[in-house]
Amino acid sequence: MILGPSFLPYLQPWPRPLLHRLLSDFWTNGRAASCRRLSNDGHVPRSAIGQDSVEVLGHSYPRDDFTNISPKILAKVGRNLHNQSHHPLCLIKERIKAHFYSAYTGRWGNPLFSVHDNLSPVVTVEQNFDSLLIPPDHPSRKRGDNYYLNRTTMLRAHTSAHQRELVRSGLDAFLLAGDVYRRDEIDASHYPVFHQMEGVRLFSNHELFSEVRSGEELSLLEQGGRRTPEKQETHSLEAVKLLQFDLKRTLTRLVAQLFGADLEVRWVDCFFPFTHPSFEMEVRFQGEWMEVLGCGVMEQELLNSAGARNKLGWAFGLGLERLAMVLYDIPDIRLFWSQDERFLRQFRLEDVQQPVCFQPLSKYPALHNDISFWLPDGMQQESFMENDFYDLVRSVGGDLVEKVSLVDEFTHPKSGRRSQCYRVIYRHMERTLSQQEVRLVHEQIQRTAESELGVQGRY
Repeated sequence: MILGPSFLPYLQPWPRPLLHRLLSDFWTNGRAASCRRLSNDGHVPRSAIGQDSVEVLGHSYPRDDFTNISPKILAKVGRNLHNQSHHPLCLIKERIKAHFYSAYTGRWGNPLFSVHDNLSPVVTVEQNFDSLLIPPDHPSRKRGDNYYLNRTTMLRAHTSAHQRELVRSGLDAFLLAGDVYRRDEIDASHYPVFHQMEGVRLFSNHELFSEVRSGEELSLLEQGGRRTPEKQETHSLEAVKLLQFDLKRTLTRLVAQLFGADLEVRWVDCFFPFTHPSFEMEVRFQGEWMEVLGCGVMEQELLNSAGARNKLGWAFGLGLERLAMVLYDIPDIRLFWSQDERFLRQFRLEDVQQPVCFQPLSKYPALHNDISFWLPDGMQQESFMENDFYDLVRSVGGDLVEKVSLVDEFTHPKSGRRSQCYRVIYRHMERTLSQQEVRLVHEQIQRTAESELGVQGRY
C-alpha cells in the first residue's frame, strides 16, 4: 500500500507540509486478478485527446466536465520506465524484487512474493479512493490534484488502486510496481508522473502463530474490542504486535540491502486512512534523517471487502525515484525521462547490485522569467488552484521548465482583487537555451493562462 506525503497511498517522498495533500505484470503463481494488463510486446497502443473522448492505450473514455488530462501527460502513458532494462528505476525495482525473491521463499523453495508491474494505469475513481477507505470529502480527491479522464475514471494516483483486486484474486504476498500520476508543484524532486512500488503480506491464524509457544490458543481477531493507538477494534493485541514485528524486520532487511548493513533506522508513528497502526521509516543517510517509505497494519475493513476476512496483513509503499535519486546521486527528476545516451549508458550494468554514481552531464545555464497576473474575479477566484497553473506551465513548456515558484502575492486595498507573481526557471538538460526560444515559450504560457485560467496578465 503506497503511503506517503498526503497519507500513504501518496508516497513519493514529498515534504511533510504537503502531508494533507498527498505523502510497484507478470503472475508467478498461475492466478489472475480483475486488473487490465498492458501488452508485453513493446507496442504502445494509441493515446489521443478528441473533442468528445479520450483514447488511452487503445481504449476510449467519454469526456465530461471533469476531464483535465493534457497531451503532454498522455504522451507519458505506456512509457513504463520501471520496465525498461538498465533504466535506473528498473534497476531499483529489480534490486527490491531480487531481495524478496531470495529472502522469502515457500515450502518448495519458490518465491513467496509474486510481482505485478504491468497493470494499466487507467483505474476507476472507486478503485483509486473508495477501495482504500479514503473519505468522499478527502482533499486528495480534488480535480486539481489528479488527472481525470472523466468523473468516474482517472489515471491512478497510487499503485494501491489495484490492491483490493489482487487480494480478492487470492494473493497473500505480492509486490506491485507502476507509474502514477499527480498534479503537483514544479521543482527538481517533483514530476507529474512518477513510479511507486509496494508490498503486501497476509497471514492466517496458523501462519502468524505457528512458531509461538501455545500459538494454537491465540487468535488474529477478537470480538467486542475497541480501537486504540496500538490496534484496530477487531484485532487481538498479540496478533498486531507479532505482525508489526514481522513488518519492521522485513523492511529493515530491505533497506539494509539497498543502503548497506551499517544503517541507522528509526520509526515514526503517523496516520493513514487504510492502515492502523501506521509508521514511516527514516534512515540516516549522509548525516541526515530521510524518509524512505510508509507502512502499517492493513485496515480490516479493506481486507473484508476483498474477501480476506480471516486474515491480517501489512503493507508498505515507497517511491522509486526517491530511492534512485539518493542511491545513484541523480540531482533532477526530469533526468529519468531523458533519452540522452550520456545519461542512459551510465546504468547499463552487468549486475543490478553494482554501485553507480551518476556523472552529471554538463550543467547548462538557467534562464528565468517572471509572470504576474490578476486572479479571476468572484467565485472563479476561489476555484483557482496553483496546481492548475503548474500543470499549464508543464503542458506548454514541458521539460524545459526546471522550477516554478510563487514569489509574490498582492491584494488590492480598494478592489480586493488578488494578484500572484511566479518565477519560471528554464534549463534544458542537454543543451544551452537561447533567450529567444525561452521568450517564445514564456509568451505562450502567458497567453494560455489568460485563455484557459481566466487570469488577467500584468506584463
